[in-house]
Amino acid sequence: MTGKVTLDQLKKLVADGQIDTILVCFPDLQGRLAGKRFQAEFFVEGAYEETHGCDYLLACDIENEPVPGYKAANWKKGYGDFVMKPDLSTLCVTPWLPGTALVLCDLIDHHSHEPVPHSPRAILKKQIDRLAAKNMSAMMASELEFYLFAEPFEAIHEKGYRDPKTAGNYIADYHILQTTREETVLRAMRTNLQAAGIPIENSKGEWGPGQEELNVKYADALTMADRHTIMKNGMKEIAHNHGHAVTFMAKWDYDLAGSSCHIHQSLWDAKGKTPLFLDKQAEYGMSDTMKSFVAGQLTYAREMTWFLAPYINSYKRFQIGTFAPTRAIWSLDNRTAGFRLVGEKTKGIRIECRVGGADLNPYLAYAALLAAGMAGIEQGLELEPAYFGDAYHGKRLREIPKTLREAIDLLNRSKMLREAFGEDVLEHYIHTARWEQSEYDRRITDWELKRLFDRV
Repeated sequence: MTGKVTLDQLKKLVADGQIDTILVCFPDLQGRLAGKRFQAEFFVEGAYEETHGCDYLLACDIENEPVPGYKAANWKKGYGDFVMKPDLSTLCVTPWLPGTALVLCDLIDHHSHEPVPHSPRAILKKQIDRLAAKNMSAMMASELEFYLFAEPFEAIHEKGYRDPKTAGNYIADYHILQTTREETVLRAMRTNLQAAGIPIENSKGEWGPGQEELNVKYADALTMADRHTIMKNGMKEIAHNHGHAVTFMAKWDYDLAGSSCHIHQSLWDAKGKTPLFLDKQAEYGMSDTMKSFVAGQLTYAREMTWFLAPYINSYKRFQIGTFAPTRAIWSLDNRTAGFRLVGEKTKGIRIECRVGGADLNPYLAYAALLAAGMAGIEQGLELEPAYFGDAYHGKRLREIPKTLREAIDLLNRSKMLREAFGEDVLEHYIHTARWEQSEYDRRITDWELKRLFDRV
C-alpha cells in the first residue's frame, strides 16, 4: 500500500511487516521537518496519540543554535517540552524510504494544552479559521523551483560549497533533451511523491543549468502547505539516494537565475465547491471579493515580504530581467509583475504571488498572504488598475524591499500582521529575522576578501 493511510491500515501494514519505521514530524521555523523516528510497533500501540519535543526547536536558527532573546523559550524558562500531537489525516507511506511512513504533528503547550501559537502550522490554521468564520476557504498551490547537482551533498560540503557541478551545463528552459539527462532523479521524485499521496502534475526544466520545477495539484491551504513541506524534504532525500544534491536557495549563484516559489491562491465557499473569485460579468472575470483580496495583498505586500523572503540571500534573487519580480504590483499574465492574474474569466481564476523564493516556509507565507487578503476584504479596499508593460522599468511603482534589513523594518511596523497573528507571535518572528541579519553582519565573506585583501 502507498499514499495516504488510516491508522487501521497502518496497523495492518505494521503487523504484516511492511512498515517498521514511523517519522513523527513537525515543521520548524524554517519549514524543515523536525521530529523522531519511531519503531512502528510502539507507534501503533499508543504513541500515535502524542509524543514530546523540546521547545527550543522553535527558538533556534537555521544552524540549530538556540537563539537568545525569545520570550516563548529561553534558558531562564529551562527549555521545557511541548506536546507533538500527530495529525493522523497526514499519515502517509514514504516509498523512497524503505519500510517507512510519516505523520505531521500539531504542537500543543505542555501546560495549557492549547496550540503553541508561534508554531508555523498553528499560525496558518488561525488564518484558515478566520476565513471559515466568513464561510470561506482558501485553495493554494506551490510551484517550487530548485537546482539539481550531479554530485552528492557530502562532496559539495567537503569542497566548501564552491563550484558544485550542476546537472545541466547550459540554459535549457523547457528542453526535453536536458530533462532526459536528469530524468533518473526527476522520475524518482515524481513517482515516489505521487505514491506518497502527493498528486504530481509535472516537472520541467527551468532557466538555469540544472534548474527544475516540480508542480503539484492545488489543494486547501493546510493540505498544500503540508504537501509542500513533505515534498521538499522528500526531494532532498531522493536526490541523496541517487548520489545527487538539490538546493532550494533563492539565489545560489550570482550568474544564474534564482529559484522561486510561486504561490497560486483562490477563495471558495466553505465547502470548496463555489469559486468566490469568479464573476463572469466583471472585468477580467474578477469578483468584488477577489478585487478586495488582491488589493489587500498589494497594500500590505511590502510589510509581509519577510514571510516570503526570510534570509539575506532571498533578496539577491530580486534582479531586473531574471523573471524574479522587483515591483509589488499586479498585471494580467505578465511575469514582470509581483502578482499575476491567471485563469481570467474561468472557474480556475486565481492570483499568483511571484514574490516568494524557494527558501520560504509555506505555512508562514500562506498565512501572511491570507491575512493580507482578508484585510483587503474586511477594509473594503479598492483594487488599483492592472499594470501593462515591463514592470522592471515602470515609473513610481510599489517596490519589493531590496534587503532583509528593509523588510524587517517594514515587518516591525505592520499593524495588520500584529492584529492577524498576535503581538507575541509577530515579535517571535521579528526576533528570528533580526537574528539572521545580525549573524550576517558580523561575518566576513569571500567577496570581501577577494575585493579588499590586498587592495586597501
